[in-house]
Amino acid sequence: MMKELVFVGLGLNDEYGITLKGLEELKTADTIFMETYTSRMPDFNLQHLEELCNKKIQFITRQTLEEENGKQILQASRIGKTVFLVPGDPFIATTHVTLRIDAQKNGVPTRIVHGISIMSAIVSLSGLHNYKFGKTVTVPFPETLAQTPYNVIAQNKKLGLHTLCLLDLREPENRYLTINQAIKTLQNVEQQKQQNIVTQDTIALGVARAGNSQPILKADFVKNLVDFDFGMPPYSLIFPGDLHFMEVEALIAFASAPVEFKRLFK
Repeated sequence: MMKELVFVGLGLNDEYGITLKGLEELKTADTIFMETYTSRMPDFNLQHLEELCNKKIQFITRQTLEEENGKQILQASRIGKTVFLVPGDPFIATTHVTLRIDAQKNGVPTRIVHGISIMSAIVSLSGLHNYKFGKTVTVPFPETLAQTPYNVIAQNKKLGLHTLCLLDLREPENRYLTINQAIKTLQNVEQQKQQNIVTQDTIALGVARAGNSQPILKADFVKNLVDFDFGMPPYSLIFPGDLHFMEVEALIAFASAPVEFKRLFK
C-alpha cells in the first residue's frame, strides 16, 4: 500500500463543489477524513458524497487536529493513501499547514487537489478587481475586543486596496458571526480610534452563501448595511478601497448598490 496524504478541497457549498480530480482521489483512498470547523458548507450531504466515492468518511474535530497534532491522520497516512477533505481550498485556512509539514517530516509524501476558494468566489461574484485586494483579515466575535481587523482595513485603505473580512465561526456551537455583528464590532473600534475608517457613510459589501446557486450580495453605506437581512451563513464582508468606474458599475449590477455610488467614484 502506498503511503501518502492528499489534501482535497471541497469547494464552498455542497458535495458538488469537489472537482472530478478530487473525487477520483477519494475513490482510490484507503482512509478519508474531513473537517467542517474552518468553514460551513450549508448544503453538504455526507451520505451522498460517500455514495459517489463508495467510501466511508470520518469527521475530524478541531481538537483532534490541533491539540493532538493530527495524530490520527498521520498514523493512517503512514500505512496507506489518506485523503483529508477541507472546505474551500485546503490551505486558505492556514490551520492545515502544520499537518502537511509534519507529514513531510515523517517521510509521508503530500499532494494537494485544489477546490473553489472564498478568495476567488468573492472576486467573481462582486466584480471587484482581484489585483486590488490587500491583506485579508478575520473579524472575531466581539467579546475578544480585537482591533486588528480595523487596523488592517485602515492600512489597506491608505494603499487604495480592498479588504476581504472573513467572519469568525464556532462550528461546535453552531455560532457564526453575522455581517451585522461584524460591522457593529468595527464601529465600536471606530468610536475608540476615531480614524474615519468605518463610519456611517463608509461603503461596504456583504456576501452570504458564496458558492450557493442563490448567494446574497449587498453593497451600500454602513448605516444601511448594519440592519440588512443577509439570511443564513456563511458570511463575508468587504471594505472597498479606491474603486474603478467599472467596479462601481459591477456593484450596482451585481450587488444592488445605490446609483449614488456613481457620483462618489468618477
